Amino acid sequence: MKMNNVVLAGVALGLFVSAFTALAAETTTKADANKEAAKKKAASANTGAVYSPPMRGAPAARIGGGTRGIGSETLELVVLAPDHTGLTTKEQPTLYWYVSEPVQARLEVTLINDDDIDPELEQAVDTSGQAGIQSMDLAKTRTRLVPGKEYRWFVSVVAGSGQRSNDIVASGTIQRIKPSADLQKEIAGANETALMDVYARGGIWYDAIDAASRLIGKMPGDAALQEQRAALLEQVGLQSAANYSRTQIQ
Repeated sequence: MKMNNVVLAGVALGLFVSAFTALAAETTTKADANKEAAKKKAASANTGAVYSPPMRGAPAARIGGGTRGIGSETLELVVLAPDHTGLTTKEQPTLYWYVSEPVQARLEVTLINDDDIDPELEQAVDTSGQAGIQSMDLAKTRTRLVPGKEYRWFVSVVAGSGQRSNDIVASGTIQRIKPSADLQKEIAGANETALMDVYARGGIWYDAIDAASRLIGKMPGDAALQEQRAALLEQVGLQSAANYSRTQIQ
């Protein structure tokens, strides 16, 4: 009888130990999961600006580039624009695009609007065969955006002078607006590092991505800035450009 009691006690102790071990493992797993969730939440909190698209009900406006006709089959060309008409407060904003690898062919930027027969801008861009996020500052041209008028802009990888149908083309739309009095005050009172957030919250896409990119131009190795720009790009579906921005983190 005593032996049976000892056996039963041993079994009970074994079950208790097993249950305790399982509970401890479960607790540890939950703790690890909570830590991971906290890390993700902290990372999300540190991504900075949240873009608030303007409530205009505009149809999708961004067109992505293809791969036909030129060089590598993996070439990707996209404009850094939302899938609706993006806004700017500037008469001569900077336009940005992403190309996945070096292109030896000519790149060309074109800007048009429906009211004019001829393009507002048609200019070749010297990228020196580099890949990555590139730009054209309209302040270096004669092009000026009229408030309230919608423009479509294109970046083209030119296949050849007589083969324009084989060009790789990406495009987006842009409209210049006058910011509200409250937004003007925020812009005027913001320092350089806060401008991206002010513009993004105000729905001013082109000025937000420009503010981020100009800071990165001054501090290219700043991991926080690269992550903030990447997060902003992800919010409008530009994952490839976001991934590239993260590869620049040193």
